[in-house]
Amino acid sequence: MLSVREIQKQDIPLLADYWLNSDKAFMKSMGVDVTKIPPREELVSMFSQQLGQDYPQKRSYATIWLLDGKAAGHCNINKINFGEEAYMHLHLWNGINRQKGMGLQLVKMSLPYFFEHYLLQKICCEPYALNPAPNRTLEKAGFTFIKEYITTPGYLNFEQPVKHWELTYDTYRST
Repeated sequence: MLSVREIQKQDIPLLADYWLNSDKAFMKSMGVDVTKIPPREELVSMFSQQLGQDYPQKRSYATIWLLDGKAAGHCNINKINFGEEAYMHLHLWNGINRQKGMGLQLVKMSLPYFFEHYLLQKICCEPYALNPAPNRTLEKAGFTFIKEYITTPGYLNFEQPVKHWELTYDTYRST
């Protein structure tokens, strides 16, 4: 059974483990430059910051994806412009859970948290263009493809082609 909840303190070591212990080839396939991943202490501090802040003050906000009650991934937003837009990221932590259609259901379960807590008008997502799984998931979730271009989408990424997707609040409400 799949479910979603807000990040909790006990999730932070799991998030750090995901970033620090995932296969380097897998990380590269997502567009991550593993040399840019901060040490555990920095990751833990960064993830912990959002726990005690009100929604408008958070620089990042995560939902935890649960499979049969156990944390199996996360979906987060950053580059948050409260009441306007944010950028979403989606991660299934274990390879055995990927490419089974779970990501689509979990993204759909995460969207209400983002739209409702942040009063967003639009959610953007820019996965690595050469990583087909998240691009398929976004299309199936109702996101609109806007463009493909080259950028460094986040501080953990290398310069890469990305596909820019958007989901407006109106489209979200109508699906």
